[in-house]
Amino acid sequence: MTTQAAPASTEVELRIGGMTCASCAARIEKKLNRMDGVTASVNYATEKARVEFGPGTGVADLIATVEATGYTAALPEPPAAAPEAGGAGPADELTPLRQRLVTAVALAVPVIAMAMVPALQFDNWQWLSLTLAAPVVTYAAWPFHRAAWTNARHGAATMDTLVSLGTLAAFGWSV
Repeated sequence: MTTQAAPASTEVELRIGGMTCASCAARIEKKLNRMDGVTASVNYATEKARVEFGPGTGVADLIATVEATGYTAALPEPPAAAPEAGGAGPADELTPLRQRLVTAVALAVPVIAMAMVPALQFDNWQWLSLTLAAPVVTYAAWPFHRAAWTNARHGAATMDTLVSLGTLAAFGWSV
């Protein structure tokens, strides 16, 4: 009597980029799990996917599926012995977001003040409000608009879509 062992499965961890909410992770997980012989679990908080797959499926196939969904995927880099002084770290990734936040706050505070305090309203103050609000809706909210556009191309709606449409509708109505 001979027994054949089931084909061995392989497990890999992928770094996922471009996720902005939990529904993004769910979409990626759903697409990966639809592949034959693939079991995937995507964690939005760690931006990683743990994928188990059998023969006939390769890492390149997994990465292609994630990228076809509208996100990025790559194998994790080996841990470095010591961080470099100019290396990219979490602080470097947050710098653009911090700059957008500071810009938004600096421009929104005068707009709110002029709208709420009648003493600050001068002739044609609305034009100054429009000028100050436009960069908030475009530059500061650009990550939302970009994610909404990416999701729209893939036929999905997420919280980014809600934020993007809400800000654009409010801005358009104000104009």
